Amino acid sequence: MNQSLEPRVRPPRMLFCKRCCYPLVAATPLTLDAEQVCSGCRTHEEQKTIDWSRRERLFRQLCDDYRNKSGKNYDCVIPVSGGKDSFYQVHLMKKYGMNPLLVTYNENNETEVGKKNIQLMKDVFACDYFNFTPSVAALKKMNRVGMFKMGDPDMHVHMGINSVAIQVAVRWNIPLIIWGEHGFMNMGGMHSYKDMVEYTARYRKEHLLRGYDWDDFVGLEGLEEKELLWAKYPEDSEIERVGIRGIFISNFFGWNQAEHTRLMVELYGFNLNPIPFDRTYARDSNLNNIHDNGVHDYMKYVKFGYGRVADHVSRDIRNGLMTREEGVQLVRQYEGVIPGDIARWLNYVGMTRTEFELVADTFRDPRVWVKNEYGQWIKDNIWDQN
Repeated sequence: MNQSLEPRVRPPRMLFCKRCCYPLVAATPLTLDAEQVCSGCRTHEEQKTIDWSRRERLFRQLCDDYRNKSGKNYDCVIPVSGGKDSFYQVHLMKKYGMNPLLVTYNENNETEVGKKNIQLMKDVFACDYFNFTPSVAALKKMNRVGMFKMGDPDMHVHMGINSVAIQVAVRWNIPLIIWGEHGFMNMGGMHSYKDMVEYTARYRKEHLLRGYDWDDFVGLEGLEEKELLWAKYPEDSEIERVGIRGIFISNFFGWNQAEHTRLMVELYGFNLNPIPFDRTYARDSNLNNIHDNGVHDYMKYVKFGYGRVADHVSRDIRNGLMTREEGVQLVRQYEGVIPGDIARWLNYVGMTRTEFELVADTFRDPRVWVKNEYGQWIKDNIWDQN
C-alpha cells in the first residue's frame, strides 16, 4: 500500500475469543485464557463434566421440599416472557408435578408472534397466569430516561423482570422462584457450574441492573415514586419472612437453548419469528417486544461494538451448530445494520433522530471506538482478524 494512503487513525486493538465470536470488551464480562478462549466457552464445555444424574436427584428433592402439601398455595413462581426458555422452564416444572404461578412483566410493544406464544403457553400448560403492565405513560418516560442515563431504553425491562415476579412471590407467600439461566454465567462464564449459584439481590442490582435501581428514575422526565411501585425489590424482612429462594434450572439440567427450541417446537408448537430480524439471523430469541432485536440491540452495538448476532453465533458455535468461520461471516453481515424499528421507537418516546444519534454517541466505549480523520466512528472487526 502506498504509505500516503494508510489511515492516520487506527481503532483500539480488540481481542476476540478464538473459539466463539465474543470480544474481550463485552456487556457480560468475560476473560480470555492463555489459549485466547473465553471464560464463557470454558464454562459451557464444563457441562460435559457434570454428573447430571446427581443434579436431577437434587432437583427432584428440591421440588419435594417446596411442594405445597396442603394444596392451598402455589408451589413456585416462574417469571416468563413467553419465549422458548420460559416454555422449557414451565415444561420442566410440570414434568416434576409442580403447580407454578406464571408471572410476566409486560414490556408493552408486543410482537404478534410474542402474543401468540403467550396464548399458546396458557393453553398448553394450563397454569394460572399473572400478566403485569406498568402505565404506558410511565414506560415511555422510562424509555427516555434509560436512553439518556444508561444508553439502554430497556432498563425498565430489566427492573420489571427482576422485581414484579419477586413482589408476587412475597405477596402470595410462595418461597420458590424458578429462573432459567444465570445469563452472566452462561454467556460470559462469570461462575462455574460447580458453584451452584442462586439468585441474590446483589446479582440483581450490581449485574442485571448495572448498579441502577428504580429510585434513579424518580424526578426525571417527571417520573414519581408512585409510578414505580412495581420496580421495587422487596425489603429484606419480607424476603426473610417468606423464605424466598431463587434457583436457576440450568444448574440442574445444563443449558442448551437450541435444544430448548427444538423440544418446545416439537412438543408444543412454539412459534418462531416468521423471518430473520434486521440485526440477527436467529428467529427463536427475544420474540416478545418489537424493539428487543431492534433499537435495544443497536444500542448494545453502539456501546460495545458488537450485537446480539455475536451472542447467537457464539451460542450456536458452542453447541456445535456452526463453525466459527460461519459465525464470523454472520457477524459481518448483521452487526452494523441500522434496524428498521428506530423510527417507530422515536415516535413512541418523542425523540428526534438527531437527538438519538447525539445521545447514542456519548455511550461509545473508548476501548472499542475512535473517530478517524474523516469524523467516522471506527473499531477493530473480528472479520479483519481472520
